[in-house]
Amino acid sequence: MDLNGRRQSTNFEDRRGKGSAGKIAGLGGGGAIIVALILLFLGKDPSQVIEQVSSSGIQTEQYTPTAQEEEFKTFALQILASTEDVWTPLFKQAGRTYREPKLVLFHGSVQSGCGGATSSVGPFYCSADECLYLDLDFFNEMEQQMGAGGDFACAYVIAHEVGHHVQHLLGTLDQAHSLQAQQNEKEKNRTSVRIELQADYYAGVWGYHENRMFGSIEAGDFEEAINAAQKIGDDYLQKQARGYSVPESFTHGTSAQRMRWLKKGLTTGRLDGGDTFSPSYNSL
Repeated sequence: MDLNGRRQSTNFEDRRGKGSAGKIAGLGGGGAIIVALILLFLGKDPSQVIEQVSSSGIQTEQYTPTAQEEEFKTFALQILASTEDVWTPLFKQAGRTYREPKLVLFHGSVQSGCGGATSSVGPFYCSADECLYLDLDFFNEMEQQMGAGGDFACAYVIAHEVGHHVQHLLGTLDQAHSLQAQQNEKEKNRTSVRIELQADYYAGVWGYHENRMFGSIEAGDFEEAINAAQKIGDDYLQKQARGYSVPESFTHGTSAQRMRWLKKGLTTGRLDGGDTFSPSYNSL
């Protein structure tokens, strides 16, 4: 991506080096790419991992950011600014007002409006405080451990979490969570997949308009995002970690589904084209 001279968002809080403690209350939408690390190394559901790591006090030691992490910080704030520039007019065109989320940078552990969590759960969005939470080390892990490197792939991570914020503002996220409260485990997982695929679509919508507004997309950028979507499909991750997949346990969608919805957003750019809740589950 060509971000030379682009502005940085001021909607952020840097909590790196600050400790946290607490018990999780529930994440607003969860993370997209977080499931990669969880399944590869822990083989567990994201909510289970968060509950376990936050059931007792957590404290972070004094931390000094590296030069690379400061570069990541600049990049993350530029991407966040881009999402503001894209979603504000899109909401206005739809007769709505876009309320900008805040990005909270942390290292090791953090306390959110949804409870406490560690960096092992990866990036996540909390609807209770309308904040995105990101440990910048995750960008290195994407490339070194997941084979999903590239600046646009990292931008996709942020855009996906902003996609959950878009869902929250449109009321979709709260409706989906209310529905999950009445469902059995299998149905909850399927609703979770619908939530995540829609956030992938919104990430694509952002990419479409980012390029139209700023011409920032370079050769190979879209492919980086599509590759990341492929590497974080539930089926791909489970096969990598276990040698087989269990479709009933999917919470984020298969590689094919994630690539399809991301690509649809990237090619259409339509706010109203990401309905993942009406189609039958098998047709997603």
